[in-house]
Amino acid sequence: MDVMGDKATLFETGRFVQSSGVEATPDETSEEASDIGRDESRDETGEAVEEARRRLAAEAGDVEAMSVLGALLLRRGDLDGAEPHLRAATTAGDRAAANNLGVLLHQRGYPDEAAGWWRVAAVAGSAPAAHALGRHHRERGDEPAAEYWLRQAAEQGHVLGAYALADLLEHRGDHPGAERWMRAAAERGHREAAYRLARALDRREPHVPDGRGNAIAKGAAVPAEAEQWYRQAAARGHRRAALHLGAILERRGELKEAGRWYLTSAKDGEPRAACALGFLLRDAGDTENAAVWWLRAAQDGDGNAANALGALYAERNQTQTAERWYRAAMDAGDDNGAYNLALLCAEQGRTAQAEQWYRRAAYAGHREAANALAVLLLQGGDAAGAEPWFSKAAEAGSVDAAFNLGILFAGRGEDAVALRWYERAAAAGHTEAALQVGIARLREGDEQAAEVHLRCAAGGGSAEAAYRLASVLDARRPPQPAHELGETVHEKTECEEWYERAATQGHRRAQVRVGMLAAARGDVVQAARWYRTAAEAGSRNGAFNLGLLLAREGSEPEAAVWWTRAADAGHGRAALRLALVYARRGELAEGQRWADRAVSLGPAEVAERAARLRDALREELSA
Repeated sequence: MDVMGDKATLFETGRFVQSSGVEATPDETSEEASDIGRDESRDETGEAVEEARRRLAAEAGDVEAMSVLGALLLRRGDLDGAEPHLRAATTAGDRAAANNLGVLLHQRGYPDEAAGWWRVAAVAGSAPAAHALGRHHRERGDEPAAEYWLRQAAEQGHVLGAYALADLLEHRGDHPGAERWMRAAAERGHREAAYRLARALDRREPHVPDGRGNAIAKGAAVPAEAEQWYRQAAARGHRRAALHLGAILERRGELKEAGRWYLTSAKDGEPRAACALGFLLRDAGDTENAAVWWLRAAQDGDGNAANALGALYAERNQTQTAERWYRAAMDAGDDNGAYNLALLCAEQGRTAQAEQWYRRAAYAGHREAANALAVLLLQGGDAAGAEPWFSKAAEAGSVDAAFNLGILFAGRGEDAVALRWYERAAAAGHTEAALQVGIARLREGDEQAAEVHLRCAAGGGSAEAAYRLASVLDARRPPQPAHELGETVHEKTECEEWYERAATQGHRRAQVRVGMLAAARGDVVQAARWYRTAAEAGSRNGAFNLGLLLAREGSEPEAAVWWTRAADAGHGRAALRLALVYARRGELAEGQRWADRAVSLGPAEVAERAARLRDALREELSA
């Protein structure tokens, strides 16, 4: 069963929410809650002693001690205890205290008053305050003010300010400016900035789908710089970066390392990584562990993983379980679930249900479902109903649907319209469509254009195209030069190579032609082998030629067996040969019967000779 909905790496770029910085010391060192952790093992007794020392200094009027003590209490969550110390230090002109007072007021729900203190600190040169003020203005929708203050923070080397400025510029469409500041933040260790910079660099390379749902770079490789930033972000624990890095490594064939990054991302809760890891394990033959990771991803809402589980159970003939997972995929918003469920119903002969699910997927924009629905309708005799679905699928990019439209219009005798659809499908690499275009060009007499399409189709594995291409080349072939002794010198030509390719694929006329070429160069064994192969597959010409070969080798009784098979299939020359065989044996009545048969089968030359033989045999019988 051709199941849609394989591994997907359709990644999203999410906003990374930063916390406002809490300044701990007068030199404005800020904390980023997501990336910078506190040392939980710090000695509590030492902290208590330090706090007591700071408290005594603050009570004695030490401004720095007031600021640091206020920051310490704020970080602990003691807002009531922190506020008087921060206000006192702010009154004394401490800019770090002014910033932290803004943080405290923001936490209490007074954003406008907080912004006032951030402005005081930012004007005094506090980068964390400028960052906080810039975020405040952006939340209010005042982007010019937000950009001004975020730029102040970024230009002072503030990591969060650089990231927030990059985010704002990207939102505005200023991609060069956004990249500059995203890079600045990434270089200072901001993992989300590293991830988003990698995504921006990655998107510059055109991508195409690979048939499994993956978007892969046309240039076959993600830019090296993008990979570097993915790696840096992943090493800092960014699960989506680890997912991308795993996909890059997998496409490059470095499966072991790809698996490690998928595993890291999956353990951090990324369902797409768990799904990708499942495919990696399945490809390695470990379906049991693949199912474990698909289950984990599917339970987290990954429709692709649910489809993979459905396909796994369908292969095991556990159709009820497969159907349950396909339905789960649909519930997760994956249209492949409906398509796969339709395939399952079609295999079971549940045509009405298959049509229902094909329609659901087709209405959702699933092009292969639209094509399959059209095929189903056409098989049911509803050509009028099938055509719009073929058209919808073809316009959405389904190559099979374009080819099927060609068949539909050709069946109506609308050859020009059919040819247009065949050409469209052929341009997308459809082998049979290229064959049909080649045949049409041959009918028009455009041999060069025909050859181009026949080569495409033959290269794609079409035995008929290989045979027709060989015939075109054969017709151009000059006579073989003669050897000094009068023997023909034989060198295998390109047309013979194409005949042989078609013959090995089971093309009966090609097999006969290869046999004839072998016989022409005196290779009786090879000729007999190909004639016999064609004859046993039902070729009357193969049977006739095999009979000729056997007769020349003195095996006329066996030759008669093959001529009988050919004549019964409508070969006039074989019937004439049989008439001569029986006439020579003296079985005149049987000879006359085969002569009559040859007359009826023709062609004209054979019918004329057979009529003379029949009349002679009739006279002999009546004498």
